[in-house]
Amino acid sequence: MSDQPLGAAPPARPALRKSLGVLDGVAIAASSTAATTSIGIGLGVTAGVVGLHLPAIMLLAFLPVLGIAGAYSRLNRVEPNAGNGYVWVGRSLSPWLGFMVGWVNIVATVAFLAYTTAVTGSALIQLAGEAGVHRIGGLALDAGSTAQTTALGIFVLVAVTVTAVTGVRTAARLQTGLLVFEYVVLLGFCGYGIVTGPHAFSLSWFDPFAIPSASALAQGLILSVFCYWGFEAAFSVNEEVREPRDASRAGFITLLTMLTLFLLGSIAFQRVLSEPELAGHGAQGLAYFGDRLASQPLAALPLVALMFSAVASLQAGVIPTARGMFAMSRDRTLGPVWSKVSARYGTPAAGTLLIGALAAAVAALALVIPRLADMIMATVNAVGIVVALSYALTALAAGVRFRSLLRQDWRQGLRAVVLPTLSAAALLGLGGYLGWSFYSSTDHFELRADNGWFLLLTPLVMIGSGFVAAAWAKWARRSPYFRTGEGTDADAPALLTTIS
Repeated sequence: MSDQPLGAAPPARPALRKSLGVLDGVAIAASSTAATTSIGIGLGVTAGVVGLHLPAIMLLAFLPVLGIAGAYSRLNRVEPNAGNGYVWVGRSLSPWLGFMVGWVNIVATVAFLAYTTAVTGSALIQLAGEAGVHRIGGLALDAGSTAQTTALGIFVLVAVTVTAVTGVRTAARLQTGLLVFEYVVLLGFCGYGIVTGPHAFSLSWFDPFAIPSASALAQGLILSVFCYWGFEAAFSVNEEVREPRDASRAGFITLLTMLTLFLLGSIAFQRVLSEPELAGHGAQGLAYFGDRLASQPLAALPLVALMFSAVASLQAGVIPTARGMFAMSRDRTLGPVWSKVSARYGTPAAGTLLIGALAAAVAALALVIPRLADMIMATVNAVGIVVALSYALTALAAGVRFRSLLRQDWRQGLRAVVLPTLSAAALLGLGGYLGWSFYSSTDHFELRADNGWFLLLTPLVMIGSGFVAAAWAKWARRSPYFRTGEGTDADAPALLTTIS
């Protein structure tokens, strides 16, 4: 066996600059999960499905995600790699499945960036309205218009993409400042809402068995998994942290922080807003919540926090995606442009700019869905399904790689094999059931966010395009990944035991 450390890149491969610590990873991962955006928009979308049971669905979704986080942490210890799931699944399960994980993460993030671009524009237009600006020239500003919000959001996307090029450390510092403001505002308003809200607190909010139907439960869980999505951004910069454990710590800290914020936010929203108000305000949910609790100018603070969260998540989405494509490019599964490292900044600058350009293009394509609320629903459902698939495959990779621990140490085996495998089964079952419910809900296709066939076709296109791209990488690019990525690494369990 080679003396080269497991998972280390060959000397000829481009390398990223190591400059990050735990707090930098937390800032990037927390911004990627975008708690303020998820609370301000995601809670309203989810309430439209599960009713007044947001705390229950957030707690229930946290359980499989926690198992997934454990899988990421264990795999990161033995093989820190910017490609994370793409590399881990390729080595432990199959290069085809590994490529699929890398690919769906790329397309899901691009779709998320397009959606967040519109959310950012909506927040800016809402702020303009609070300031008394309702028209520009002859154009009446409409925060619910996909066209207006997307056009404005693209300008912001360009700015944050350029910032991301200058280095992860620079981006992390910006993220930290934005996060501090967001969390202070969020905690202040949610705490005040919990204490003063007019609607009585009820333990039934925590009862998942009171959710109206099995399909509502499945869709609510997928939507909630989408809200947690992003904690793994801490692992996407694991080649740029000084210690591999820092990435794992950052991921878990972020995930536990998100759980706390989502529970506080869901209880506060249900104390302050009725069920119709929760489900009916979409992208304007957080602004409406602020208006119910305070008068201007204080009522505008949650809206400012939403704007900061959207801007931060735009930048945080660009960073891990560029690094995932950097890792894939090193294996020649993607073109060489994605692995070019800037001599000045030590980052994949060209890839970062291209990701921003792709997101802007997809955001423009989303103009075929004129209402912002409909675009949000379609995007969140599609991304939730492909994220569940990606998480499940990564967890299965951990189960396969560390399976010998079941014989060596049952406690280690429980954490490294059994829990990730159960989490993977839960997410695969949820995604499959939700896909079937979409298919059986209608008998025709329409380009509408409430059409089941459209909701099913969108993630299927994301996944299917991955097989086409994988075939091109294998037979046209002749990538060595499809030879060397196959099989389970026999050294992994032993190595895990030595560093635990």
